[in-house]
Amino acid sequence: MPGTDLKAERRDLYAPKRDTFVEVVVPVMTYLAVEGHGDPNASEEYRHAVEALFVASYAAKFVSKNELGKDYVVLPLEGLWWAADMSAFAARNKASWSWRMLIRQPDWLDADLLMQAVQTAQRKGAAAAGLLHRHPLDEGRCVQTLHIGSYDDEGPILARLHDDYLPDRGLRPAGLHHEIYLSDVRRTEPAKLRTILRQPVAAVDGALTHDEGSGRGPTYGRRGAPRSMARTALRRAGAGSGSPWSARRTMRSPVMP
Repeated sequence: MPGTDLKAERRDLYAPKRDTFVEVVVPVMTYLAVEGHGDPNASEEYRHAVEALFVASYAAKFVSKNELGKDYVVLPLEGLWWAADMSAFAARNKASWSWRMLIRQPDWLDADLLMQAVQTAQRKGAAAAGLLHRHPLDEGRCVQTLHIGSYDDEGPILARLHDDYLPDRGLRPAGLHHEIYLSDVRRTEPAKLRTILRQPVAAVDGALTHDEGSGRGPTYGRRGAPRSMARTALRRAGAGSGSPWSARRTMRSPVMP
């Protein structure tokens, strides 16, 4: 009998409607994670990172089942993406991208049990297993949607999010661009790939407390700022009019696992 499906327990977080933006509050979640830099299509570092994450995550599943009597479905691969110069996304300069790849782990697996899983991945020869670490992620208030199609076709929906949806509601980005890969890229044709696009947000007049490299969430200020204020704040944050997201027809997604 299959184990617990943690995605099904939080359908609000894992089953958004296609091309429709919805606000959610994401609780603190525990991940195994590994960071890297460079073109995900050409980088051995990226391939090794993803391989190590899956080897360790399946090891964690068996640790949970054998030692705690709790079985579950291994959760999907996720990615946080950024660049020192955000124009690198619009220019498709993949060599400039930085990433943190993650797989969520159940709350009942403590640090010691996760370390057992990482050590199993090391014994199995996963090249990047030594770089894996436990990573609590606190995103808080987010806007998300479901994209169906190639990763290269995410540009227009991301432009709508950053140039229209957020300014219209007095919101701004307050964290890293987050993608959750619901489909197995090895077995799914590009037109049918299902990807959750998630963006942590805060009110435009709230203090931006997110540290881009830490994965910590935002604090919130007063809501309902006027559209002109929103656009000004978004431009200062590197999004909105004139941002990489504005190239609606020509920009492609920064993610191609």
